[in-house]
Amino acid sequence: MILRKYLPKDADTIVKWIKDERAFHYWCADRYPNFPIFADDINCYYRIFGEDMLIFTAIDDFDNVIGHFTLRYPNKDDKTVVRLGFVIIDDKLRGKGIGKQMVSCAIDYAFNKLKADKLTLGVFENNLNAFYCYKSCGFIETGIIEQYFCSGETWNCIEMYILNE
Repeated sequence: MILRKYLPKDADTIVKWIKDERAFHYWCADRYPNFPIFADDINCYYRIFGEDMLIFTAIDDFDNVIGHFTLRYPNKDDKTVVRLGFVIIDDKLRGKGIGKQMVSCAIDYAFNKLKADKLTLGVFENNLNAFYCYKSCGFIETGIIEQYFCSGETWNCIEMYILNE
């Protein structure tokens, strides 16, 4: 797996992985207002908010897009804490360790390139595959839970973190 800078053409592939409203909310929580999402929606969001993010695409050895995530500073004045977000992989590759590999790359980038002390994320408690992926990468639950209203239900979002040790 290789990480590279996100390119607008990557959105054409990413939106194909978001096949239903549940997958949509797992991926973006409430950052996008409507499902279905289109490539132009992602690119517009990144044009507006992307200057505060590092936006990555994961590719395989054949230059196929296989994953995507962002890193950002939740507090612009504090460069010790980085936030991982918009994590998604090709749905056909789930269960093969690709997500864990990509999250490990994100951790490495945050700690070794950005020199962060802490990497945080939020994951819905009903998104068990993602939750266990993050735990297997070393993330720890903070005990803080936020609630979101998604698909006519109230979903709990678990805050997690990993420290640069």
